[in-house]
Amino acid sequence: MVHRTINSLFRQGADVLYQGLSNVHVSGHGAQEELKLMLSLVRPKFFVPVHGEYRQLILHAKLATSLGIPQQNIVVAEDGDMIDVTPESIKLAGHTASGNVFVDGLSVGDVGQIVLRDRRVLSQDGIVIAVITIDKESGLPVAGPDIVTRGFVFERDSEALLGEARERIAHSFHSMIGQGGSDWSFIKDKIKYTLSEFLFERTRRSPMILPVVMEV
Repeated sequence: MVHRTINSLFRQGADVLYQGLSNVHVSGHGAQEELKLMLSLVRPKFFVPVHGEYRQLILHAKLATSLGIPQQNIVVAEDGDMIDVTPESIKLAGHTASGNVFVDGLSVGDVGQIVLRDRRVLSQDGIVIAVITIDKESGLPVAGPDIVTRGFVFERDSEALLGEARERIAHSFHSMIGQGGSDWSFIKDKIKYTLSEFLFERTRRSPMILPVVMEV
């Protein structure tokens, strides 16, 4: 917004001195004397300082006290605090959870930190899907492992890397035969760990890894 304002001033022919050109700084916040003037003009019955860190809220409240607003009529509140106001009084009335509310499609506030973390990983390092097909009776692989990537590497240019990754998965799987039995969650975790360790060793990147084990 500051840059947009400066650009607008230049468009109107003004000469603007700003921090990028000169050793100047103009605060976007009112100074104490300006805040005093505002309080003197408005003369509020109740006062709640807003905008700033907690220390700044306290100093603003003290400024209001110095201008004659009774201390019992001043409330210093933080994000989430609920304030009860009547014609005669003002007081804190409790606290509620607060913070950013994310709107995602038709859902409001449903996007949690885990979902956001996964999206950050996907946007930075992409996704790798490892698919292996297992014989239901013997527990031996009948197809794969196959690897599909999106946003990680271009498959045609990384055939050697992906080929070695498939070998690592196959070797890891064969070493697990007889240990994990048909515990597919154990097998998936092992594949995920093996692939994650290998890819980070070779690329210094940590894509999201989804192991898929299918039974036939």
